[in-house]
Amino acid sequence: MANLKDKIALITGASSGIGEATARLLATSGYKLILAARRIDRLRKLEAELRTSVHLIELDVRNQPAVEAAIGQLPEEWKPIDLLVNNAGLSRGLDKLHEGKIQDWEEMIDTNIKGLLFVSRAVIPGMVARGRGHIINVGSIAGHEVYPAGNVYCATKHAVDAITRGLRLDLNGTPIRVSTVDPGLVETEFSLVRYHGDKERAGRAYNGMKPLSPADVAEAIAWVADRPEHVQVAEVIILPTAQASTTLVSRK
Repeated sequence: MANLKDKIALITGASSGIGEATARLLATSGYKLILAARRIDRLRKLEAELRTSVHLIELDVRNQPAVEAAIGQLPEEWKPIDLLVNNAGLSRGLDKLHEGKIQDWEEMIDTNIKGLLFVSRAVIPGMVARGRGHIINVGSIAGHEVYPAGNVYCATKHAVDAITRGLRLDLNGTPIRVSTVDPGLVETEFSLVRYHGDKERAGRAYNGMKPLSPADVAEAIAWVADRPEHVQVAEVIILPTAQASTTLVSRK
């Protein structure tokens, strides 16, 4: 990647998984990083390990006033955000729709859809005003296919896909690029969160196969971000070799 020492990237959900791996990779390229997440203690630990300028935000993307305040109150030197990586997201439960938990639905909808919208709404006007910027939404193969008992989670990721496509239409005619990187099975805290901390059940998601690592997805994000300004990579679907669809996974 080119030397990007003057560029600023904002990464949501940066305290673990894909967000953390993306922060580490972009830091090696010289990006200045705004890292946002709820777990500020993890962000501080990550900041200490990065060799770049870092600005931390303790933020729950579901809280629209907090998002607006956090972006609006950035120090002047941190306001010209060049790259927004909308990574914050989660899954809760794996239930049939008629047996689903309302709280799980609300958390997924509020984080995966509304949180992405709140952050985008706060950041993109500045990009438009400056005439430069790139938005990369982290979606999922679940935004392209629906699997049993994945109903609401899949719906939220389909929404991310639709929002990404709509945003690209809205920003057509500006220099701003809009992309999505959609992974399959990635070994992160994702399954642990989905199963409310049940480590045994979460671990079974990766039994008998080699999933993607967060670094694999971070490399795809960094590659998309590093294309020449006239190149807009609309969509990347990245899967482990053992995975052919949301439900067809070769396990040994």
